[in-house]
Amino acid sequence: MFRIILNSGYLFPLSLQQSSTVRRRLHHGDVGDRKNENYETSGLDGLDEPLLGNHDYDDKHSEGKMTEEIWDDEQKKEQLHWTLLFSNLIAQWAQWIANIVFGSGSFIAQFLPLHSNTQNGSNQKLIAPTLSPLQWEEVRNLVPSFMYPRGEARLRNLQQRLGVPFDGSRLDHQDALKQLWRLAYPNRELPSLKSELWKEMGWQGPDPSTDFRGGGFISLENLIFFAKKYPESFQRLLHKQDGNRADWEYPFAVAGINISFMLIQMLDLQSGKPSSMAGIRFLKLLGEDEMAFDDLYCVAFQMMDAQWLVKRASYMEFNDVLKSTRTQLERDLSLEDVFSVKDLPAYNLLRR
Repeated sequence: MFRIILNSGYLFPLSLQQSSTVRRRLHHGDVGDRKNENYETSGLDGLDEPLLGNHDYDDKHSEGKMTEEIWDDEQKKEQLHWTLLFSNLIAQWAQWIANIVFGSGSFIAQFLPLHSNTQNGSNQKLIAPTLSPLQWEEVRNLVPSFMYPRGEARLRNLQQRLGVPFDGSRLDHQDALKQLWRLAYPNRELPSLKSELWKEMGWQGPDPSTDFRGGGFISLENLIFFAKKYPESFQRLLHKQDGNRADWEYPFAVAGINISFMLIQMLDLQSGKPSSMAGIRFLKLLGEDEMAFDDLYCVAFQMMDAQWLVKRASYMEFNDVLKSTRTQLERDLSLEDVFSVKDLPAYNLLRR
């Protein structure tokens, strides 16, 4: 009989904690597209070796340029790279800001008859500049805070929620656990806070308070939000009613804690300002909806279960499913037509 623990917020079967000299990378397509999956293996021992070895050449005529010329070329390439990068970035941001300031619905546009990018009288949605992963990495700390003022204020509130650990001795935390039980099993009697009945919900032991660890109190809030806003989806996932289920299923409640922790990491919420592409895009969503994180949690939970069914996974494969869920969610957040959580493709899987 295996027992699972939370290690940095993820489910790890104790029997699987072993070292390996091979790393496994999963590339996957959208949910249901199993034919795009492939695996790569590579030895870890060689990761520090350069891709091209160092060779000494005695023939000086084979060196095409002198050291000084090579150095000058490298400097020119670097200057050109940064010139093109910032020129492109400034142009895109300028156009974006101009669309906001001089858009048809702005105060200034009421007095200045400027041309707009609209057709047939319908306003197009504004899209933030699209940058490559390398460009995001280079300019992530240059994103001006005034671009998402409402998002940053809500981010601070969200980060305060993240800083609250679950405390089984606090009455409000105890009440939250009781509320979750009533939402999950409205027709059943409420058990004591330490009871074997809690295992039916997917807690690992009779005392749910021992399972939170890295998830914190917000992971319990996420479960309650899910149960209240999308009760049909919550109940179907809790009772594993969709698809052909495995003989050894993932524990519902503990999986929920893992999803909360995964989102916190993916969105880089514990840093002062999100630096990942997903985190920066999420900041925009948070500016539009104060409950964006909680809604995104529900989408992620539903997406994870869909991945679970497609992969025909079993308990021991939960970590792989969670990783592929994160990859899919990051890809969906990068879509240009996503302006709110409801625009995510997987949002349509949720049922109220």
